[in-house]
Amino acid sequence: MLPFRQVDVFSAEPWLGNPLAVVHDADRLTDAQMRRFARWTNLSETTFLCTPTDSGADYRVRIWTTAGELPFAGHPTIGSAHAWLEAGGVPRGDTIVQECGAGLVDVRRSPRLGFTAPPLVRSGPVEGDLRTRIVTGLGIDDAAVQDMAWIDNGPGWVGVDLGSAEAVLAVVPDIAAFTDLKVTVLGRWGDVHSAELGADVEVRAFFADGRDFAEDPVTGSANAGLAQWLIGTGALPTSYTSRQGSVIGREGRVRIEADGDRVWVSGDAVTRIVGEVDL
Repeated sequence: MLPFRQVDVFSAEPWLGNPLAVVHDADRLTDAQMRRFARWTNLSETTFLCTPTDSGADYRVRIWTTAGELPFAGHPTIGSAHAWLEAGGVPRGDTIVQECGAGLVDVRRSPRLGFTAPPLVRSGPVEGDLRTRIVTGLGIDDAAVQDMAWIDNGPGWVGVDLGSAEAVLAVVPDIAAFTDLKVTVLGRWGDVHSAELGADVEVRAFFADGRDFAEDPVTGSANAGLAQWLIGTGALPTSYTSRQGSVIGREGRVRIEADGDRVWVSGDAVTRIVGEVDL
């Protein structure tokens, strides 16, 4: 039996964030066991906490979707750090250092858990044919796109700036057209709505994975890539809050803060289930 937690990430309110399954002390598990359990949880990600192989890390995390393993993902990073601390983990320095497939990721503890966005493995313009597929998949006119770029920090995201939050909420994706696409869209709230919602931008993320098409509740990696891209071009300020998940009954909040050349992605994390799992 292994210790187990299920953590709600990016919301302090019960059941409004993105759930993450975390298995502790997972060194002895095989890839097949991890894959099978991740499929069974049927969550967007399940993580397994292991002994680090890098002397600079506090712990190592393996991140699995229902379809396979990821080198990095955002809400699993915050949720895993939260679970590790709650289980008695003690970082050796001021920040937690997580080892994952993408390398070492710093996680700060205050004012809330947040990670430094890893470098983009692919950035820049989107090829014409792919742009056409994305516009078709989102069910929008090409003229509605203010900008589009690769913002891939591991999962394979393409970012689309639709200008307004209302345009983001109006997107009705063409599920049949999505196939292997991973697309995240962003738009801005006006001052009045921003004050009411406690958010400056609206974000949605769509992808096809082992569960077929899905809209992700709250997505740390997508928000990280969007921030690196749009803060970098001056299209967004160096500090803002994004809202995600409202269309599917969630209310996630992701805090973004650029500090020099580092972008911090932060959010709440609350354990909702504690127990043991027999793998």
